[in-house]
Amino acid sequence: MSPQVACVLLTQAKRPDELLRAVDSVLRQRDVDVDVIVVGNGAEPPGMPEGVRVLTLPENVGIPAGRNAGIEWVSGDLVLFLDDDAWLAGDDVLATAVRLFAADPDLGVAQPMVHDPEGGPTPRRFVPRLRVGDPARSGEIVALWEGACVARRAVLQQAGAWPDEFFYMHEGIDLAWRVMGAGYTVRYCTELGAYHPAVTPERHAEGRYLSARNRVWLARRNLPTAVAVVYVSVWFLLDSVRLRSIVAVREHLRGYLAGMRLPCGQRRALSWPTIARMARLGRPPII
Repeated sequence: MSPQVACVLLTQAKRPDELLRAVDSVLRQRDVDVDVIVVGNGAEPPGMPEGVRVLTLPENVGIPAGRNAGIEWVSGDLVLFLDDDAWLAGDDVLATAVRLFAADPDLGVAQPMVHDPEGGPTPRRFVPRLRVGDPARSGEIVALWEGACVARRAVLQQAGAWPDEFFYMHEGIDLAWRVMGAGYTVRYCTELGAYHPAVTPERHAEGRYLSARNRVWLARRNLPTAVAVVYVSVWFLLDSVRLRSIVAVREHLRGYLAGMRLPCGQRRALSWPTIARMARLGRPPII
């Protein structure tokens, strides 16, 4: 019997052609059984192929909460999360993922190498290392690009899954930190491949605000107080020097203030050994 992989695809039904491409890339996977659900985030997804279930949420609850909503509807010890504008590169991605997780009981989440479908270089943000180096080099990571990844279901449960409160941006960092805090590893696995257009997160109208707010929430949710102060201060300065307009300055300040004022979910401060481990991997949680 082939292993079963749970597959959660998220959409707002604004890209029907791209969604069908993503679904097809999952259904074409060989040597595994896929249990697929498409979550419509405040919108009814278009007609899906036979065997693909649809869950329509009455409103857009955000990307992390939308992914979380789909988990309980699909079966499998591993869970694939795939955005509707991403797709798997080849028909053996999930079978390879199954082998990687079976070989390493400590592996919590695996992120594939993401390719630009236009043939350009891999964008920096698709390789979640402070020093990107060779995009074709696998390795343990401290952050996570969220558009395509495979997670162990049991580890998701221990880590609290995706942070519903974030709505959009930096939810992959939060999940990676919590997976590490639970004693597991997060790996960038070039044995796995996916495609995604080389677009920037700031294309969304509220990107600047949400990025700033969620930076503060990352610190409040996960870091010891002393480290949290340094983390927020460093990112405030880094973000500030990149601003190029009055509108950007306003959204930047609004986001940081909201991050300090608004509730951000359950706090689980990382242990000092986990922080030391992050530092050894080249990305202590202050940058």
